[in-house]
Amino acid sequence: MALKVGSRGNIPAFIVMEVMRAAAEREAEGEAAYHLEVGQPGTSAPKGVIEAAHHALDGERIGYTVALGIPPLRTAIARHYTDWYGVDLSVDRVVATTGSSAGFLLGFLAAFDPGDRVALAAPGYPCYRHILTALGIEPVLLETTAADRFQPTPALLDQAMADGPIHGLIVASPSNPTGTMLDRTALTGLVRYCEGHDIRLVSDEIYHGISYGHETVSVAELTNRALIINSFSKYFSMTGWRLGWMVVPEDLHRPVECLAQNLFISPPTLSQFAAVAAFECHDELRANVKGYAANRARLIASLPKIGFPDFSPSDGAFYIYADIAHRTNDSVDFCRRMLSETGVAATPGLDFDHARGNRFMRISFAGSHADIDGAIKALDGWRG
Repeated sequence: MALKVGSRGNIPAFIVMEVMRAAAEREAEGEAAYHLEVGQPGTSAPKGVIEAAHHALDGERIGYTVALGIPPLRTAIARHYTDWYGVDLSVDRVVATTGSSAGFLLGFLAAFDPGDRVALAAPGYPCYRHILTALGIEPVLLETTAADRFQPTPALLDQAMADGPIHGLIVASPSNPTGTMLDRTALTGLVRYCEGHDIRLVSDEIYHGISYGHETVSVAELTNRALIINSFSKYFSMTGWRLGWMVVPEDLHRPVECLAQNLFISPPTLSQFAAVAAFECHDELRANVKGYAANRARLIASLPKIGFPDFSPSDGAFYIYADIAHRTNDSVDFCRRMLSETGVAATPGLDFDHARGNRFMRISFAGSHADIDGAIKALDGWRG
């Protein structure tokens, strides 16, 4: 008799990780691979962070910390909100987490119950809906378009509310996969809508710091009732350090703390000590963003010439979401053939939008200039 297998793991794979593996296998066989698939900075952690890590290894006891994170880190994060957004944020509302992924898990568990309905944009980061589904929470997909800048709107929320109550809304600005951003007026409108309908707003701000001529607005500037998730992975270039943070409203503070104690004990200790120094490394980090901007400009100029004329505006983050409907109706097969025939790795849109992602692909420009130039050259003349 077979043992029972729980149903919570019956969620789709994260397709970008499959593409990343295929590209790595190609490289292992000695063939060229141009990495436009993964949302990972091509730069290492800032020098100050690495020095702080060495110092901590030499002088600190790398044991458990309190579940919410070490006080120096939480203080530095709170000060960051004053420096960047002019917000006087209480340290008590700051929670360090094991990456933003743990932040979403803790936040969803604290804010919602099984059966609740949480709205989010499609296309959008797939792990939102996968985590919600695993927790028994219903993802309600808002089918955004280029006219909406691929962002939620009050009108789309009205449509979703017609089918039942909405208990939460996830917004991401800048967004993955489209790179679009909500300006202050649009974000304020969503905040007011949520407050007027008793909807818990969850703001994914992990790409803050990476934008191209657009103001980055934190929900912390507009309300103290939202749940904010951020990370050291993107702007701070610390993906493998697995460290993020949350800004929690007062009513979620104790639930999040109890959940964190039981699920994670504490965030990675070495990463916490090192990350305190990250807020003193902005010169190096701004230089990284200039590199992303150069990659972005190169792609925007070249994509129409190599057969990809229609794509999202990419206000921030390091992604371009390209419409490939004129070339395929199967983005998974298209990206597989593109990797096999040209060495260019990109992520099928199906990862981000199950209904319409068959005609889109995401291009990441977080990597090296050589990857961008090599990909453009490889795709020139390829018609797939």
